[in-house]
Amino acid sequence: MAVRAGGGKVSRIDTLINAMTLPEKLGQLTMASGSYALTGPLHFADPSDAIRAGTLGNLLNVVGATEVHALQHIAIEESRLGVPLLIGFDVLHGHRTLFPVPLAETSLFDPAIWELTAREAAAEACADGISMAFAPMVDVARDPRWGRGIEGPGEDPWLAQRFSQAKVRGFQSGNLAAGTSVAAVAKHYCAYGPVMAGREYASVDISERTVHEVHLPPFATAVAAGVAAIMPAFHDLAGVPMTAHVALLRQWLRDHLGFDGVVVSDYNAIGGLILHGVAADLSEAAALALNAGVDIDMMAGAYLSGLPGALERGLVQLAQINTAVYRVLTLKERLGLFDDPYRRGATKEAAAMLGPRRALARSIGARAIVMLKNERAALPLAQSLRRVGLMGPLADAAEQMGGPWPAAGNTEAHVSVLAGLLSALPQTEVRHAAGVALGGDGAVDAQGALDLCAQVDVIVLCLGEAALMSGEAACRTHLGLPGRQREFAEAVLERAGALGKRVIVMLFSGRPLVVPWLVERADAVLACWFLGSEAGNAVADVLTGRVSPSGRTPVTWPRCEGQIPIFFGQRPSGRPANPADSFTSRYLEAPNEPLFAFGHGLTYGSFVFSNLRATPRCARREETIDVHVDVLNEGTLAAEETVFLFAHDRVASVARPLLELRGFAKIFLQPGEQGTVNLRLPAAELCFLGGDLTVVFEPGEVEILVGPCAERARLLHTSVQLL
Repeated sequence: MAVRAGGGKVSRIDTLINAMTLPEKLGQLTMASGSYALTGPLHFADPSDAIRAGTLGNLLNVVGATEVHALQHIAIEESRLGVPLLIGFDVLHGHRTLFPVPLAETSLFDPAIWELTAREAAAEACADGISMAFAPMVDVARDPRWGRGIEGPGEDPWLAQRFSQAKVRGFQSGNLAAGTSVAAVAKHYCAYGPVMAGREYASVDISERTVHEVHLPPFATAVAAGVAAIMPAFHDLAGVPMTAHVALLRQWLRDHLGFDGVVVSDYNAIGGLILHGVAADLSEAAALALNAGVDIDMMAGAYLSGLPGALERGLVQLAQINTAVYRVLTLKERLGLFDDPYRRGATKEAAAMLGPRRALARSIGARAIVMLKNERAALPLAQSLRRVGLMGPLADAAEQMGGPWPAAGNTEAHVSVLAGLLSALPQTEVRHAAGVALGGDGAVDAQGALDLCAQVDVIVLCLGEAALMSGEAACRTHLGLPGRQREFAEAVLERAGALGKRVIVMLFSGRPLVVPWLVERADAVLACWFLGSEAGNAVADVLTGRVSPSGRTPVTWPRCEGQIPIFFGQRPSGRPANPADSFTSRYLEAPNEPLFAFGHGLTYGSFVFSNLRATPRCARREETIDVHVDVLNEGTLAAEETVFLFAHDRVASVARPLLELRGFAKIFLQPGEQGTVNLRLPAAELCFLGGDLTVVFEPGEVEILVGPCAERARLLHTSVQLL
C-alpha cells in the first residue's frame, strides 16, 4: 500500500496528483467558458478536446443537465485519469426563477429569507448540472455611481456579515455533496465597492482601518460559515492588485482565518495583472497569482500557458502547484463529484415546484418594495377606483424586471406591472400609455399620457433605469432618471396637479436615484428595484393593499451627486455641521442630510416607539445586553415594522462612527395593537479595532439607540456602561 511521507494512507487525491503530468495538473487549475452566457469578453472554443486531454478541469457558463452531463462524460470516460469537471455559474438572485436582486432582497432585513432564496436557487441550479455558484457578492457599497452595488447587501458591514452568513448556508446547506447544494463563492475579495470615482475596475486607495473595519468582515463571516471558495476582485488596493495580494490572500485569508478552500480568479483577472503594470508577461502574472494563493485561473489561460515558463525561471515551485491542485480536487470530492459526477441534474425537478417557487418570488418581491413617501392617502388604492392610468417606460417592460443578471431565467415569463395590475384589478379599467422611451434620446410622446390623465382616477407612473444600467461595467455619473423621463414626468405631474389627480411613482433601479424634485411633487413614491420573475404581481399586491409595504432601504439615498459617497456610519467631526457657523462641516448649496436615511421605509400602519430600556446597565465582555422597546400601531391598517438597534461609543481610543448597526427585528401589529420588541446585544459586539488594528473592549459609556431608521432624530436612546 502506498504511504504518504507523514506515514498515513495515500488518499484518492494524493494518488491522482502523483499520477498527473504537469499539463494535467494545470488543467485542474484552469476554468474556461462555455457559450451560454456572457460575463466578460467572450473567448469561446469547444472545450471537448481539452477536457479529453485533461488540460481543462473546470467550466463556467454551461447550463442544462444534458449539456453538462455530455461534457462530464468526456472527462470521466475519455480522459486519462477520469477527473470530474467543476461547473460554475452566476446564481446571484435565483436561477430560472428570479427573486429580487440582492440589494432589493436585503431590504427585507430577514436572514431566514436570504438563506431560503439561496437554497431555492441552488436547487434549480443543481437541476441544470451546476456545482458552483459565483455568489454571494458581499462587497460593502457606499457609492451609488458604482453599478455593482445592485449585487450586494448595501452600505453596512454588520448587515453584510448577516447577509454573507445566510447566503453561504443557503447555497451549501451544510452538505456540499447533496444533489441540491452548490459551492458558494464569496466575492469580490476585497474592498471593491470604493473604486475610484465609482468607476468599475478602477483603483482603490483607502485606509488600512477601513479595509479591516468595513470590507474584510463579511468575508471573515463567510469563511466562518464554511464558504467553499473566495473570488478576488479585479481592482488594485493601494497599488497591489487583489489577484496578486499576498498580504490579504495568503497571509490574512489563509494564515490568519485558516481558509483552506479554493480561491478562484475573476474573469481573465490573472491576465489583467499585465495591464495593471505588475507583470511583464503571462508567466510573471501566473506566478504572482499562484504565489498569492489563487488556485483556479478563470479565462486567462495564464496557468496553462504561463506556469511552465514560471517553473523554468524559478518563479514558482512544483509544490505550490500541487497544493493548489489538492485544494481543487478536495472541493470536487466534497461536492461528491468523484462518487457521482452526474448527481446534479440526474433528476429533473418536478413541474409542481414551479408554482410554490413563483409564489415565493412574488411574496418576497412585495416585501422588498420600499415605500419612500405616501401622502394624501394615495396608497393603498381605493377599491372604488374605476380607472387607473398606468404610464411610463417601465409599465409594460417584463424583460427589464429581472435586473442585469438574468441567469438562466426566461424573460418572457416575467410579469410586467401592466399584467400584474390587470390581474389584481379585474373590476377596474387599467389604461396604459408609455409616453417616453426608457433611455437615450428617444422622443417624448406624452400627449396620449397627458390626455389619459383626465380620464382616470389615479395615475401610476413607472420610471427608472433599464436593467443593464446597473451591474458590472454599468457605472453612472448622473443618477437622475435616464433619457427624457424627467421631461415626461414633469409634464404628467403638471397635468395631474391641474386636474387634482394623485400620482404614484414606481421607481425601478439598481441603486438609489437622485430625484428630490420627483419625491417632492408625487403623492407616493416606491422604490421597486428589480423584483424578478413575479415583479408585476408583487407591485400590484402592494398597490392594492393586499400586502403592506415593509421594505427598508439598505443604502442611503442622496439628495444630489455631490454628497457621494454618503452613508450613515460616518465618524464625528471636530467641527460638526452648524448652519449658523460657516466654519463647520457642511455644504454651501445643500444640507448634509440625505434624501432618505438608511433603513427608511413606510408602511400602511403608523408606528410609535416608547419605553426603551437596556439590562444590565453595566456589562462585561462575556455578557449579553437585553434591549427592549414598546411599539404601538396607531394606524388604521395592520402592518409590519422593522426595528433597528444602533450603538455609539461616546469616548474611545479611536473615534467611533456616530451610529453602528448592531441588530434589527420585526414586529407585526394590528391597528391599535402594541407589542414589545426584544433585541439581544452581545457585549462582545461592542469591541472595535484599536490603534494597532487589534480587537479591544474598552470600558466606558456606550449609547444604545433604537428606532425605525438611521435618522438620529427619530431614535430613542439610553446607555450602558462597559466594564
